[in-house]
Amino acid sequence: MKIIYLFIIFIVVALAQILVPIQMIIGSEDTITTGTAYKFKTRPVDPTDPFRGKYITLQYEVNHFNTTDSTYVVGEEIYIYLKKDTLGFAEVSQISKTPLETREDYVKARVTYYYQGKVSFQLPFNTFYMEESKAYDAELAYIKANRDSLRTNVYALVYIKNDKVVLEDVYIDDIPIQEYVEK
Repeated sequence: MKIIYLFIIFIVVALAQILVPIQMIIGSEDTITTGTAYKFKTRPVDPTDPFRGKYITLQYEVNHFNTTDSTYVVGEEIYIYLKKDTLGFAEVSQISKTPLETREDYVKARVTYYYQGKVSFQLPFNTFYMEESKAYDAELAYIKANRDSLRTNVYALVYIKNDKVVLEDVYIDDIPIQEYVEK
C-alpha cells in the first residue's frame, strides 16, 4: 500500500518538474509574440567583476524620473509606465507606487535612489545571457560600442505584456550582438 502512495507522489513531482518549465516557456513566447517591443538605449558600464562569464551586465539611459512626490523610499517596488519616443526608443511616461488604470505598458522596478524629486530605479532586465564561449567577446564589444556612443547605436530589445518582460536581444548598430561578435 505504501508503494502505491510513493509511486503517486513520484508521478506528481515528475509532472510538476515538466509542467512548470513548459508554462514558463509558453509565457515567455506569448510575451514575445503578442507583447509590445521596446528598444532601451544602453549606457556604458564599468565592469566591476571580471568573473561574470556567461552574461552581459546592462545599464540603461532610462533609469530615473523626476517627480514632485517626496515619499519614495530606497528599495520600494514601483511601477514604471512606458511610451515610445519618435525614434522608437522607450521613455518613462510616469511612475507610481501602485498600479494605475491605464493602457500603457509597465514594468516593476525598485527604487535605488531618491534625491530632490529625482527617483532613480533599476530595470529588472539588466543581464543578457548568451553562449559561454561568446559572452566575454560580446561584453567587450558592448563596452567598446557604448563608450563610442556618438558613432554606434546600442540598445536592448525588450518585449512587454502586462507585467511580463522578456529581454530578446542586445543590438549594436541594429545587428544582434552574437552576429556582431562573429564579424
